[in-house]
Amino acid sequence: MTTLNISAKALITDIEGTTTNIEFVHKVLFPYARQALPDFVRRNAQNTEVKEQLVASSELAGLAGDDIEGLIAALLDWIAQDRKATPLKTLQGMIWKVGYEAGDFRGHLYPDAHAQLQRWHAAGLAQYVYSSGSVPAQQLLYGYSDYGDLRPLFSGWFDTRVGGKREASSYQTIATNIGESLHCAPKQIVFLSDVAAELDAAEEAGLQVVHIRREGNNERSTHPQANNFDHINIEILP
Repeated sequence: MTTLNISAKALITDIEGTTTNIEFVHKVLFPYARQALPDFVRRNAQNTEVKEQLVASSELAGLAGDDIEGLIAALLDWIAQDRKATPLKTLQGMIWKVGYEAGDFRGHLYPDAHAQLQRWHAAGLAQYVYSSGSVPAQQLLYGYSDYGDLRPLFSGWFDTRVGGKREASSYQTIATNIGESLHCAPKQIVFLSDVAAELDAAEEAGLQVVHIRREGNNERSTHPQANNFDHINIEILP
């Protein structure tokens, strides 16, 4: 595949299917959370941070806030559906924190993603993460990665609290946030993702986009494409 040449001041990357193998999320993280969630919720239901997410979950599910078993059933159902519910993602992050700290698993990164993120950071490119997983979950994945603590590579983190990943308004909010700190326009920011609908939304918001189509990704789009990060050359704007 031909190398893409891009000029940008900042980069935003998705995680699942972009920097990280989708199987790590679906075959390691999700099963771990699914197995641990019932006991975690029962033991921590009165913990302030956990209780806040349970209340938010009960409102989404239309359940009474004290219906712990009903909430557990709803949360497990959301995991099975891969529902992008913010309180679920927050609870999953809390559970994964236990797993990461215990050494039960480490965050997966593709070698090309790791290498290029290191190079771009060293060259002065401001890098950000936007994922449906909560910010704490994102930081755990990169903080306990196969390559050590990679959190210093990033200047900021965004999750669904700014909005859904298929909504142009989410990327407008992120671009405004980045623009205020870097004094750059949306067109000077590039977003990397494996999902066409996310790229559509980002492009609508004025960002440059690259469709990362790793092996097994059969989703098509009209956006510029790269099989991996090695096929992207970024000229960093002053």
